[in-house]
Amino acid sequence: MALLSVKNLSISFHQGKGESSADIVNNISFDIGGTTDISEAESGSGSGEKGYETVALVGESGSGKSLTAHAIMRLLPYPAAFHPGGHIIFEDRDLLTLPDRTMRDIRGSEIGMIFQEPMNALNPLHNVGKQIGEILKVHRKLSVHKIEKETLNLLRQVHIKDPGDKLKAYPHQLSGGQRQRVMIAMALANRPKLLIADEPTTALDVTIQKEILDLLKELQREFKMSILLITHDLGVVKYSADRVLVMQRGELVESGTTQALFSNPQHGYTKKLIDNRPKGHAVELPTNIHELPSIMSTESLCVSFPKSKPLFGRCKDFFHALKNINITLPKGSTLGIIGESGSGKSTLALAMLRLIQSSGNIKFENKSLNNLNENEIRPLRSDMQIVFQDPFASLSPRMSIEQIIREGLVLHSGLSDEGITKQVIDIMNEVGLDPTTRHRYPHEFSGGQRQRIAIARALVLDPKILFLDEPTSALDRTVQMQVINLLRELQLTRGISYIFISHDIHVIKALSHQIAVMKAGEIVEFGDTKSVLNKPQHTYTQTLFSATLD
Repeated sequence: MALLSVKNLSISFHQGKGESSADIVNNISFDIGGTTDISEAESGSGSGEKGYETVALVGESGSGKSLTAHAIMRLLPYPAAFHPGGHIIFEDRDLLTLPDRTMRDIRGSEIGMIFQEPMNALNPLHNVGKQIGEILKVHRKLSVHKIEKETLNLLRQVHIKDPGDKLKAYPHQLSGGQRQRVMIAMALANRPKLLIADEPTTALDVTIQKEILDLLKELQREFKMSILLITHDLGVVKYSADRVLVMQRGELVESGTTQALFSNPQHGYTKKLIDNRPKGHAVELPTNIHELPSIMSTESLCVSFPKSKPLFGRCKDFFHALKNINITLPKGSTLGIIGESGSGKSTLALAMLRLIQSSGNIKFENKSLNNLNENEIRPLRSDMQIVFQDPFASLSPRMSIEQIIREGLVLHSGLSDEGITKQVIDIMNEVGLDPTTRHRYPHEFSGGQRQRIAIARALVLDPKILFLDEPTSALDRTVQMQVINLLRELQLTRGISYIFISHDIHVIKALSHQIAVMKAGEIVEFGDTKSVLNKPQHTYTQTLFSATLD
């Protein structure tokens, strides 16, 4: 008998007056766990144990994956959300019919959940110890002394270094991988029988991603629990799952063991997902890259941050974020910068843009930027633009898309209002956005559309160099490929230069002419893309590439 059985489940939302409701998830059925013997030979890479398994729910954004997970936890916005039909049976109990109080007891104690974005899911006002301790207090009624002891034990189990120090840390003081481990500790605090992991590795570096997945496997064996893994990353699926469920537009279109589904996919949508890994190469340059003039370069670039701020005197203890960085970006080419979180990738971009203080020399079109004051560097800002990692965070929710895109033109162009509007419409057409939607707000667009808006905002000033900081990390594979193709096309038509920061080797390969590998604030390897990818010289580069899951 299955641990969880979802039977003919549909999810709908009430619309406005006079509008009929529409099924967002339509009549899906699947089981998790049970007594079936799942062998590694059959599944390819899962637990290989009897009675528990890892089932991956796969699909693009908007397919209904997270809605299904939230329905299992009864966390949908009821009564706006409702179920036209179906049952969710967990150990002989229909979760959709249980009283709220009973459901609260099941959440956390029998079914745990790791939410997609730990920085949003964790309370920024409470330290780690308090947030984990609250779960232990509510569900297990432990004393204060036992709560602290058990919290420390949980942090050790999820392999957080110096757990005693992390008890008093707040979410913003932790790295992405550490925050994800805290979320796992919270989800496992009461030893649930089923763990729902909603995109647990999105936007994490490849090495940390693999560590998190290995940790989940280890804890699964220890606690003998089943896992529902929700992801759009097929590399994660192939590495972790016993079985796969493929969703498209709210319907379950294919299911099977991981090995069978990857070796012989039946549905056209599944084939498309498997084939949608970023591919291709950087655009062809008009001449040898070493013969192109430099558009931007650094010489012995260093960035340091004080570790403390003494009341009197100068700080003597510094964290060295960048150490003697020397790079040259040829005009019209792309430099891919790769490395783990904390390696200095984003710091390098901010330093080159003169957004943080640095020492050494930065040259733009052979003009030194170091000694320029803010008034002198302001006219150059339109030539150097940046696209940030999370467009939802970098786009103002209070401004329409037209207001967001035109803001730079108002400051820099001197055009009339009609001329600015024309520029906005033209750039929206160029990046593949419908200009008639320009009066809408960021929350009304998908992740891929928001990233196009961020690119349009940067490109509307016709920059000569564009810094792209992890612009595809949280996007589905199909949307990733759309953004990559857009960037290639823009480079061909505009001759624009890119500094492209990413932890995804496939994306770097698809766009970059040269690659710089960073570790602990230093460039440990630099060269043309083909040489670095095919014959990495540094041991760190080799480790980084070997951690890639697909």
